[in-house]
Amino acid sequence: MNNMEWKFTDGLTPYDEAIEFMEQRVVDIHGGKASELIWFLEHPPLYTAGTSAESTDLVSPDRFPVYETGRGGQYTYHGPGQRVVYVMLDLSKRGRDVRKYVFRLEQWIIDTLAEFNITAERREGRIGVWVTRDDGREEKIAAIGVRVRKWISFHGICINVEPNLEHYSGIVPCGIAEHGVTSLTDLGLAITMQDVDAVLKHKWMKIFEK
Repeated sequence: MNNMEWKFTDGLTPYDEAIEFMEQRVVDIHGGKASELIWFLEHPPLYTAGTSAESTDLVSPDRFPVYETGRGGQYTYHGPGQRVVYVMLDLSKRGRDVRKYVFRLEQWIIDTLAEFNITAERREGRIGVWVTRDDGREEKIAAIGVRVRKWISFHGICINVEPNLEHYSGIVPCGIAEHGVTSLTDLGLAITMQDVDAVLKHKWMKIFEK
C-alpha cells in the first residue's frame, strides 16, 4: 500500500490518452521506474471492443467513437457517470495467477457494493458483476476487462454509478443480449462518485493486500 499510487482525474479523460498513459506506465513499472497505480477516471461516451468482440454486437457503429483494445472481453460502453478504475499491478509479485487476479477484482466490486446494501454477484459463464431486481431480472452493474503484459496488469473495472443507460443500446454489452444493464441511480440509490471511490479505496487492503 505504501508503494501504491492512487490517481484521481477530474473531468472526462479521452480514451486514447488513457491508453497511451497506461502503456507507458506498464513499461515503467516493469522496469522498476514507477510504482503500481490505481487510476480513477471517467471517459466521454465511447464503445470499446475487446479481443473476443463480434462485429454483429456493434449495433450502432456511428453513434460514438469505437476503440479496439487489447483487453479481454467483448464490446462495452464507457461514459460520464461511470466510474472507471484502471489497475496497474506487478503480478509477478502477487502470485502470477491471472484468474485469481480477476476473481479479486470481482470481489473488490462485490464488497464495495455491499457497503451500499446492494447484493452483487458473479454469474457462471458471464463476465462482470450482476444484480437481481425485485422482479427477478438480472442486470449487469459492473464490467471487468483485463490485459497483462510481462506480468504487469492494466485496464481494469468500471461501475455504473449514474451513466446514461440508453447509451448501451448501441451495442450488445459483453455479447449478452438476454440481460440488461443497471446503475446505482437506476436502483434508486443516491450515491455519489466520491462515495464509491472512498469505499473502493477502503476495501482494497482486504482484497489485494492479504
